[in-house]
Amino acid sequence: MGLRPTDLITRKRDGSEHSQAEIEALVLDFMAGRLTDYQMSAWLMAALLNGLSERETVWLTEAMVDSGRRLELRRSVSPCIDKHSTGGVGDKLSIPLAPLVAACGLHVPMIAGRGLGHTGGTLDKLEAIPGYDVRISVPRFRKILANAGASIMGATETIAPADRRMYALRDVTGTVESRSLIVASILSKKLAVGLDGLVLDVKCGRGAFMQNRKDARLLAQNLVRVATALGTRTVALVTNMDEPLGTTIGNALEVRESLAILRGEGPVDSTELTLRLGEEMLLLAQKKAPSERARAQARERLLGALGSGRALEIFARMVRLHGGDPSFIERPEVLPTARHVVAVKAGESGVIQAVDARRLAEVALSLGAGRLRAEDRVDPAVGVELRKKRGDRVVRGEELCLIHAQSKTGLPLTQAREAFHIGARARRAPALVWERIG
Repeated sequence: MGLRPTDLITRKRDGSEHSQAEIEALVLDFMAGRLTDYQMSAWLMAALLNGLSERETVWLTEAMVDSGRRLELRRSVSPCIDKHSTGGVGDKLSIPLAPLVAACGLHVPMIAGRGLGHTGGTLDKLEAIPGYDVRISVPRFRKILANAGASIMGATETIAPADRRMYALRDVTGTVESRSLIVASILSKKLAVGLDGLVLDVKCGRGAFMQNRKDARLLAQNLVRVATALGTRTVALVTNMDEPLGTTIGNALEVRESLAILRGEGPVDSTELTLRLGEEMLLLAQKKAPSERARAQARERLLGALGSGRALEIFARMVRLHGGDPSFIERPEVLPTARHVVAVKAGESGVIQAVDARRLAEVALSLGAGRLRAEDRVDPAVGVELRKKRGDRVVRGEELCLIHAQSKTGLPLTQAREAFHIGARARRAPALVWERIG
């Protein structure tokens, strides 16, 4: 006779390791209603406090995948390579990266998410494009992927539904921070698609959920090992998120920056990280070791797709197939714009030593660019546009950033100004990519 739900809870409460059959029963009973929300909440807290072994995490991830439909896209389109970011401030890279890599011959089936808290969500950014539909069916997803090479959509109710229900409980029971539960949540949605390879961008720093490199490294290692154990070749980059990525924070603003990247005119940091992630995706598709020669060849292909306009062409096709109006590519002014643009000016002269990503994200959040609760409405037009970055010289009275807002009342100008740390000398800039794990 199998264990009762209370037995599963007490076993994990007491620090015991579950068997694969017990993990499968846990998820199956939860989805069937035999294990209630409050019982699953108790198990999640026990898992947070006592941890899950790597074997348990592998089994939990697979059980969550099996709670819904496996798409197995690699059987019809190949190579099928995806990318996932753990979330950061100004991280719009999925938008230019997917069509760029597709322009190099890969297929990129991206199941993206929405922003919650201080980090933005790819779906919210895409919905700033007039008409772009992220709530598409699986057959339409397949069709777009075949015709454009890339498609970015939200998870359907049939893709890892256990994750959706479990995350809703984690969000309100203080169990989001469990590394094993984070791994299972991320990978269950990605692996349900059926990939040939996966590249992970694990953010670390003031603007990320992982605040220190030790935690970020452990998360990256767990993600790579679990995905690999489940049959998907995976590479992770641990990247810096102390400073906002690029020069924009806010949905329509970040779409404009994505266009600049696809035109080869984007900010240095967001362009460079887009290319670096693209290199890893191409190398995975070719099953090549990351030698200097192979990496240089991958970089050359990516730059060629940007220079020829092919990447921008693929992006326009993807937008059109998702129901969006691609005319914004030539006329960005059709994207949502805020009523007011207010400059935040420097109170002293010097060199920008640091830009606090978390503080500027909170400024954008206060304007309506993100959500604190899942039901909050997002304003696609508002946000922050940086005029200065780390290492730039600034003169008193010069613009540090621009606030895009719908009202001039109660603007967080002081908070925005304090995000820029000005000193007499420049500090050495940290590396954009701290570590590669694969």
